[in-house]
Amino acid sequence: MLSVIFIWLYMGITTFIMGYGVLRVITRHLPYYAHVCTGNIAADAYFMCGLVCVTVYAQFFSLFAGVGAAANVMLCAVCLFTVAADRRMFADRVRRLFFSGETFDGGKGLTVRPGLCAAAVLFFFFAYGASRGMIHYDTGLYHAQSIRWIEEYGVVKGLGNLHCRLAYNSSSFALSALYSMAFLGGQSYHCAAGWLAFLLAAVCLPMGKSLREGRLRTSDFARVMCVYYLVNIFDEMISPASDYFMVLVAFYIVIKWLDLLERGERTILPYALLCVLGVFLMTVKLSAALILLLAVYPACRLLWEKRRGETLLYLGLGIVTALPFFIRNVVISGWLVYPFTQIDLFDVVWKIPRGLADYDAREIQVWGRGYTDVTQFDLPMGEWLPGWFRTLAGSDKALVLASAAAVVLLFAEILYLAWRWYRRRQTDSDGAVAQDSVLSPAHLAVQVTAAASFVFWLCTSPLIRYGCVWVYLTAAVVFGGIYEAAVHPAEGGGRTLAGARRREENDAGRKRSGAGGQSGLRGKGVGWRLAAARLVSAFVVLLLAYKGFALARESAASYGNDYWLVQKDYENYETYAYEMEGIVFYCPAAGDRVGYEAFPSSPSKAQIAFLGEKMADGFRPAQ
Repeated sequence: MLSVIFIWLYMGITTFIMGYGVLRVITRHLPYYAHVCTGNIAADAYFMCGLVCVTVYAQFFSLFAGVGAAANVMLCAVCLFTVAADRRMFADRVRRLFFSGETFDGGKGLTVRPGLCAAAVLFFFFAYGASRGMIHYDTGLYHAQSIRWIEEYGVVKGLGNLHCRLAYNSSSFALSALYSMAFLGGQSYHCAAGWLAFLLAAVCLPMGKSLREGRLRTSDFARVMCVYYLVNIFDEMISPASDYFMVLVAFYIVIKWLDLLERGERTILPYALLCVLGVFLMTVKLSAALILLLAVYPACRLLWEKRRGETLLYLGLGIVTALPFFIRNVVISGWLVYPFTQIDLFDVVWKIPRGLADYDAREIQVWGRGYTDVTQFDLPMGEWLPGWFRTLAGSDKALVLASAAAVVLLFAEILYLAWRWYRRRQTDSDGAVAQDSVLSPAHLAVQVTAAASFVFWLCTSPLIRYGCVWVYLTAAVVFGGIYEAAVHPAEGGGRTLAGARRREENDAGRKRSGAGGQSGLRGKGVGWRLAAARLVSAFVVLLLAYKGFALARESAASYGNDYWLVQKDYENYETYAYEMEGIVFYCPAAGDRVGYEAFPSSPSKAQIAFLGEKMADGFRPAQ
């Protein structure tokens, strides 16, 4: 646990500095700069932006060398330069991270920031969870080996020919390699997923205020599902599995998008930066690519307002974020997007054969549907879906059904709003449309994105751990939005173009008058709205209490007086050695898992040839 704490402190310092530097540059000449100066950018934005920056950096570095000591030295040098170049503003950011108050120059009038103590408790609690637990099956199969290849060699041509799963390139592996500290001579640590889980837990803390006030918003429903997921993976986040990174980043994007909408944010920049984060999410796991549907909202506004400079800026950020991921794909597998062979742009000698790539792609899909026989790939959805559904756990069945109902309801709502908008265009003599009658484009964007991602997951490879985030979020954002609009109609529910601005005015008025949260329940039918708000809040409290109790019980049952100093290591398995071109390779004595220590390895004897005299020169398929 102590090792996790020290690595997290290092991660927190470097990602905060990198995030601060990048956001400082981006916002320096844009209208959002005023928000930066007044401290309205939340601390989590700096950490998350920095996490993206160091991951992109680690991927670029891996193109030239192993991601180890040299990569960390360069990272620290950049951080020191960033702090030295903007000392006063950076010091102000750090003070605002821990304290709130109006007087910062002399250190007077400062108070500890609300929620800081709760965040500190979460820090140590999640450090405890990330120091022990269950190692994911696929970590022993290929996660650990992928990270070790990045640590020692960076990127190797045709690596996927040694083991096709080593071609499942994920940017999260480069992040794990950067902070593994394997170059120190001890074990290779795997703390990055736990750090991201802690950040999301801290992002969920504002939900407590909404529960106390009895005024749940759509973002709070998303936070509830995020807490539900965090409890589920608490004893698994020790593994550097790309699924955990993907789900947690997707939760962050949707929660922060809804936060922006609910506070009436009209500036394009924060929405556009969340879309850049969506590009990063795609590099973590390509199956999450539909998150880019969110980009339609800021893109339309930028084009409509003819802001060409900003448009080019965001496009450039997206390209830089995705570029190393696609380069690594080509180097490792010969395909731009492995294992999907529909895009065939490169004719290189180390390319994984098309037949093997197609077989791998089909195996992924049938595995998600509950089959192990690839010949079942062409089964129509009507045949495999009922059997797949029967194998789900009871809670997963309920959530899948709720999300499916939410998709249908969203489609009906869009048709109704389109018809209503058309009718108003026909009846209004001046052609004007009442703003309160039109669903906010930003709100519609996040609902459609979640629903489309859920449908795509369901129709392709619906393994719960592949796409549980869309199962959780689709129901949360659709039903949460309907609940908010019904129970808090005086505030517009944050769903309409004017509703979010009216909410902001109401919140400001309540702060001036000292009124409580229930003052938002005004107008006709206040009695049933108040009862509904209290009932839903009570249900959420009971759900969270139940999950908390279950987590405490499981943690107590699995407690052991171990791993207090050093994190639990990767699991390693018995292997046997064989030799090719004078280099020793390893295979598992039983099963298909090897772990981290036996390196290099593959589940069976590889049928490969060397591209050069050394292993670092790469591999090609055997003739």
